[in-house]
Amino acid sequence: MRVLLIEDDLVLGAAVRDQIAADGHSIDWAARLDAADEYLDVAVYDLILLDLMLPDGRGQTFLNSLRTRGNVTPVIIMTALDQISDRIEGLNAGADDYMVKPFDLSEMSARVAAVARRYSGNPNPLVKIADLEIDLAARSVQRDGKLVALTAREWVLLEAFVQHPGQLLSKTQLEDRLYSFETEIESNTIEVHVSHLRKKLGRERIETVRGLGYRLGAV
Repeated sequence: MRVLLIEDDLVLGAAVRDQIAADGHSIDWAARLDAADEYLDVAVYDLILLDLMLPDGRGQTFLNSLRTRGNVTPVIIMTALDQISDRIEGLNAGADDYMVKPFDLSEMSARVAAVARRYSGNPNPLVKIADLEIDLAARSVQRDGKLVALTAREWVLLEAFVQHPGQLLSKTQLEDRLYSFETEIESNTIEVHVSHLRKKLGRERIETVRGLGYRLGAV
């Protein structure tokens, strides 16, 4: 997934960024709402992690604006505001989850994964495709009952295919899953990782539609 973190606390922000990256996602970090708007103008995100108290405004106002503009990107609020009324207000504004600081980073990872599954149409973390069994929660895949070792980037691409079953994903869409703005993009990176996935999962598993992109086959 590509995640946008909106958080002005440098210590917490760095910890969340490192955890999300360690989970295999790409992440961009904005410390202000105006910077977050700039990110959203040029990139498509799968999830937003949103603090409510930012230097240039309130996160809830930002969320209300997103939803009013028709942006349906999943949002998890992360805030020190712990009153029930605050939670109700945030959820009613369109948030998908609400975490009160301080929180455990492993719990955050689990909540991020749960929201991603819900939006991908796979609320069950176990997905069966022919001889593959993919555990989206454990971030593992087995082929014919044997564990397949995937790199972080290979997993991100497989997860993208699983979350869009039967859909054609362009090279640009797949690149967006792998890279944040601070990461350089090599022209053949997607081809290299798709080739590795085919070797590990079966050559027929990922279909190439020349000039358009790739999709996960069910054979």
